[in-house]
Amino acid sequence: MEKKIKIAIDAMGGENSPAKIISGIDISLKKNNENYFLLFGDKDILNKNISNNKLITSNSEIIDTKDVILDKESPLTAAKKGKESSMWKAIESLKNKKSDITLSAGNTGALLIISRLILSTIEGISRPALAALWPNNKNMSVVLDLGANIDCNEKNLIDFSSMGSALFKSLFTNSNPKVALLNVGLEEHKGNEIIKNTFSFLKKNNSSNFNFEGYIEGNNIMDGNIDVIVTDGFTGNIALKTAEGTANFISTNFKKSLNPLSLLLSYYSLNKLKKKVRP
Repeated sequence: MEKKIKIAIDAMGGENSPAKIISGIDISLKKNNENYFLLFGDKDILNKNISNNKLITSNSEIIDTKDVILDKESPLTAAKKGKESSMWKAIESLKNKKSDITLSAGNTGALLIISRLILSTIEGISRPALAALWPNNKNMSVVLDLGANIDCNEKNLIDFSSMGSALFKSLFTNSNPKVALLNVGLEEHKGNEIIKNTFSFLKKNNSSNFNFEGYIEGNNIMDGNIDVIVTDGFTGNIALKTAEGTANFISTNFKKSLNPLSLLLSYYSLNKLKKKVRP
């Protein structure tokens, strides 16, 4: 047990929970026997879901929490009344060193605010950011911020460059990831004052953590030439939702354009593509 990685789970957060959470844990344990799960949620409901799964029952513990933060609740409301919720308790276990990792599929805004309240940030970092892995022609890019901070100043974007690089290096074997700022053009004079000031700072102050490559436009995100793409949460969220909508549009219309025989012959290739672009 001491060697296992303890993962705290907000088992009641998000749609179709806890069923989807339990399914995810089952997949995880079949791939990695070093994980041990702390399930925060209604004990009676969780017991019903895992009682027939010996793999999960032998590698998990239920911490009974009756309150749940709903997706429709505002982040501030959730933070004010959510101290007994499964999300709050799961995050708190990380602060109390009862767990190594905390995961939640619940209310994103509440997750960010509660994490900020309980865990604080690394010294020198003023704001957390939402990051995601974005598929490209070569592998994956890290893109941030995707909605946590609608308005950002120069320091925030500089911090996101370091944070995104640290995440990328932890996931992939690359000691010096390439970083670029998402902008409306590649020329230095383009963009608003904040992004131009950030560009100037990163260009003049070479970082030992990453290589600054300048600007990148939205149509080049998937080329795979940039590892970490930095933007404010307003722009990043729109880019993300646009990409998701485009992926769904292509998948739906591609199916309509093929006859059953074509679909059958192309099943393997189409399924591989679907997994890569599925939002």
